[in-house]
Amino acid sequence: MRMRSPIQIRVAASVAALSFAVAGCSPAPQQPAPPAAPAADAAQEGTGVQLSALAPANLAKPRPKAPFDVTSNWFIDVSQNDEAWRFGPPYPKLLPAAQEHFDKSVKYAAEGKVYRDDIGQCWPAGLPLIMTRYWPMAMVQIPTAIYMISGFMNSVRIVYLDGRKHTDPDIIVRTYNGESIGTWEGNELVVDTIGFRGDHHWMDQGGRAIPAGEKLHIVERFRMVGDQLEIEYTMTDPDNWEGEWKSTKRFNRVIDEDIQEVSCLPDLNQHLQSTTSKTQVFQ
Repeated sequence: MRMRSPIQIRVAASVAALSFAVAGCSPAPQQPAPPAAPAADAAQEGTGVQLSALAPANLAKPRPKAPFDVTSNWFIDVSQNDEAWRFGPPYPKLLPAAQEHFDKSVKYAAEGKVYRDDIGQCWPAGLPLIMTRYWPMAMVQIPTAIYMISGFMNSVRIVYLDGRKHTDPDIIVRTYNGESIGTWEGNELVVDTIGFRGDHHWMDQGGRAIPAGEKLHIVERFRMVGDQLEIEYTMTDPDNWEGEWKSTKRFNRVIDEDIQEVSCLPDLNQHLQSTTSKTQVFQ
């Protein structure tokens, strides 16, 4: 048998490889490509971009089981006091500008008039009043957030539970319900809310008008007491009152009523005393 030289062997191998390439074949099998990650979530993972509370990757993150679930319809407990929806008395020491509003509202109420009833004019009630208006509040809890929809004006409030921080105050979009961030502390949910609008926003109305400003800061402690939801409020606003304003509310489950679509339109409120020209006082 005639032996081939090393050069002849290398040449033969090169010719064979070229033949496979021309034929569209590969001399060695290729490994299958790994499956592509979901574009939307994968693009944000590891980039520092905050995922939506409803993003599948955010919902799938491992988290401790929540101590309780507030998913239900809730209504302020007024069984002991018809005015339990108010956040006072007692009231904190009001600063002069806020005290002036308060005094005017009391004066006009004694005359059968309503002072600056912005809610009657369809301005949002805002936090904290939206929690205690005389309509139920629907709450839906998922691992990353609690979504709240009020039967009053369909006001929407979201409490984020996914570990995000508050938006920088320089770029936050101010709203009447503010930006709420919740964290679990033992068996309590602590909700910290900032980022409020300071126009047409009131802490109380109907003879006790107390304004809320952009520096309003509300900390709520949610806890379950039997079948009731208890929320303890600690509120500060250095532009309108001194120190802390505290109030605790109890809410009962509403099992026979659902939240309906609602539109607040001034023309629908014309029958209300607070929206008629003779009783409404704006100045």
